[in-house]
Amino acid sequence: MSSHAIAIRRSPRQRDRTAGPSTWMLAPALTFFGVFAIIPLLGVAVLSLMSWDGLGTPEFAGLANWQRVFSDPVTLNAMWLTLGMTVLSYAVQAPLSILLGVFMAGSEKYRALFSVLYFLPLLFSAAAVGITFKALMDPNFGLAKAFDVGWLAQDWLGNPQLAFYVLILVISWSFVPFHSLLYQAGVRQIPNSLYEAAMLDGAGRVRTFFSVTLPQLKYTVVTSSTLMIVGSLTYFDLVFVMTAGGPGNSTRILPLDMYLTGFRSYQMGPASAIALILVVVGLIVSLALNKFSGSDQMESQMEGA
Repeated sequence: MSSHAIAIRRSPRQRDRTAGPSTWMLAPALTFFGVFAIIPLLGVAVLSLMSWDGLGTPEFAGLANWQRVFSDPVTLNAMWLTLGMTVLSYAVQAPLSILLGVFMAGSEKYRALFSVLYFLPLLFSAAAVGITFKALMDPNFGLAKAFDVGWLAQDWLGNPQLAFYVLILVISWSFVPFHSLLYQAGVRQIPNSLYEAAMLDGAGRVRTFFSVTLPQLKYTVVTSSTLMIVGSLTYFDLVFVMTAGGPGNSTRILPLDMYLTGFRSYQMGPASAIALILVVVGLIVSLALNKFSGSDQMESQMEGA
């Protein structure tokens, strides 16, 4: 009997199983993920139940570290600061990223020039950005001295009422270009026929944006929002370089609190508990965004789909 006849007699389920790629192709990626993500995470979970200063022998402490984390006013304040930074940075980054992405998606040459300027922050390391802004905002020799502008001569990073908001602006300046790039790519995938239909219906630019562009960017918004919100739980380098959590504890967000607890106070158990909190919150937020947005059942929004 020919191989063609054997293939015909196979059930549809068997044909589908043999037609797709082998699941063994996932083995390298799963192995890499298990070794460098799952195993360290399990180690952190175990360490959160231990009392260890990083040098001696770990001793079992049970839930004492968790009780300490949720009763420590510094850590509780860090949680609120992290929540505030997440909300405010998203409120700044999301609209700016969408507008810049839509603007840069145009075919005019001057927009391409602006695109290059907007993407410059992506080329700089977080440490370089933090050091530069820290120097620019110094009231003794920063922008205030360079331009002789009175209101700039403030201790932007030394004032507890200003430092937190300055960090949000610097963080937004650093990450808006990346999200703008996502929206630029999304806008360029929208069929021109939709814009032509909107123009025939007499829709202006604002109406076209809200009725055509924004709905077509639904899944790009979901992706960008997930990266923004989950990424805000990992802000560390910029905050550490610019303020190190000060003045006082006014900018001591949870990732920085984890570092200071573990590597400055040598309390690895509570630091591990804080790390697990960040992981769990990040997973919950990511899964919630994907679930409620329906992006786990994505359908093509392209023309002809």
